[in-house]
Amino acid sequence: MLVITIGGVETFDEETNQFSSTKKQEVSMEHSLVAVSKWESKYNKPFLSKENKTVEETRDYIFFMIKTPGVTFETISSLSDAQLMEINDYVASDQSATTFGNMPSRSGVGEIITSELIYYWMVAFNIPWDCQKWHINRLFALIRICNIKQQPNKKMPRHEVAARNAELNAKRKAEHKTKG
Repeated sequence: MLVITIGGVETFDEETNQFSSTKKQEVSMEHSLVAVSKWESKYNKPFLSKENKTVEETRDYIFFMIKTPGVTFETISSLSDAQLMEINDYVASDQSATTFGNMPSRSGVGEIITSELIYYWMVAFNIPWDCQKWHINRLFALIRICNIKQQPNKKMPRHEVAARNAELNAKRKAEHKTKG
């Protein structure tokens, strides 16, 4: 979860010659399946596409990420560039210690990922509904692990088994200084 402080900025209105300040507010937000689902409901297109988002679409998504009650859309409009960068970095972060190593990449055009597809994966893998509130990249890591663990073990081809055994035998012969 990302917590940022919004507001607390003092401005000067030259027309009225008066200072005004905005209320300082701590806001909690989560890049989650719930936020993605709300955004897709509004825009009727996949959020997790490579298509660039407009400023309005981005601000709406940030608003959907907010978990703190009572935060208005106007509050989001006062985000600084530094805060927007912080939110962007948070959205891009893995939020998981899991690594997948050198997995083969799929070639060709992939499936369009929407919130409904992610919910399907959650149902298919019996992932608890509370996980929809996790950082979405962490949820993707869990889904990927479930998918890997449910695959049958791949058998090694005979030539690879023979080569591995020959290598192990040679190593053992060298360790024990024997000829076989």
